[in-house]
Amino acid sequence: MTGRGLHAAVLLLAVSSGLALGQQTPASPDAWAGFRGSGPLLGVAGTGLAQPLTLAWSFETKDAIGSSAAIVDGSVYVASGDGVLHAIDLATGKERWQYSTGSSIEESSPAVRERVVYVGDLDGVVHAVDAVTGKARWTFKTEGEIHSSANWSGDRLLIGSYDEHLYCLAATTGALIWKARTQGPVHCTPAIGGDTVYVSGCDEHLRGIDIATGRQRFSLPLGGYTGASAAVTGSDAYVGTFGNEVLGIDLARRVVRWTYRTTRTFPFYSSAAVAGDRVVLGGRDKIVHCISRSTGRALWTFPTRARVDSSPLIAGGRVFVGSSDGNLYELDLASGRKVWEFTAGAPLTASPAAAGGALVIGSQGGTLYCLR
Repeated sequence: MTGRGLHAAVLLLAVSSGLALGQQTPASPDAWAGFRGSGPLLGVAGTGLAQPLTLAWSFETKDAIGSSAAIVDGSVYVASGDGVLHAIDLATGKERWQYSTGSSIEESSPAVRERVVYVGDLDGVVHAVDAVTGKARWTFKTEGEIHSSANWSGDRLLIGSYDEHLYCLAATTGALIWKARTQGPVHCTPAIGGDTVYVSGCDEHLRGIDIATGRQRFSLPLGGYTGASAAVTGSDAYVGTFGNEVLGIDLARRVVRWTYRTTRTFPFYSSAAVAGDRVVLGGRDKIVHCISRSTGRALWTFPTRARVDSSPLIAGGRVFVGSSDGNLYELDLASGRKVWEFTAGAPLTASPAAAGGALVIGSQGGTLYCLR
């Protein structure tokens, strides 16, 4: 067996072993429908990507891009800080339509379900926009800023607000089904695991809420507030905190199974990607961390030149992650070795999205890049 074949076999074994730890379903090869690519927010792409990637096109918006893109049916949906939602042809980079929210969009990432795009703005409004025409379907007003991205379970849309509530809306009409109160702003994107939605919040708790009724099933102290979203796989969840820790949580027993700390006291704002036995996320210590799901110990670290708020994407045995140093990095999942980098020239705080053989990421300079 060649060295490359052996490496691929080792990675396949690692992923297969990880599936025994808890089901990890990657995003569809042809779609990245929302933040982190799947309901459990695992950050794993199903598409194959060229090696190395090269720039196919770039698209200029009029403000910073802090939210992550969605890719569905050959279109890229991305929001910019001036409150404009853009639909861009994945093949050509040409704009199909734009929709103005009339407010600002910072981190709420577009989510696409059944030809409708959902996004939240800083006026606290959830917008449902027709994915084909760019026309408004409905809007729903909360009482606080929305930084959260939408997620869904069946025909129910779930999104957090700074008014300290998680909202469950009818996806087709925007009608309120229920809202669940927390004790702090809900910055994160809710994660879906079976019939439970999980929110990690500024109230320093991870909450499990029944999707059908909106009733809280449990609340687990995290020891620090969180800007990150939890990644959920099987009976486990993983989330970083502003208490400078990453937590591995046993959802069945509702306890913290392990805590990962570094010698430097910097928060974890990046949301984790989970594949096999590996949890990968960025830190404000300027480092990408890869942690063992089994032990909570570091498997490798990779230093960048600025904080890493971008949430990593895993595609096969490859990790893609942006840094505020203006570079998109490709790292080897097994070793943490840098394979490739792309210089955007402006901080990358948005997270990569990948589908249809393409990877897209936006920059704080207002440019969306498509690489194939």
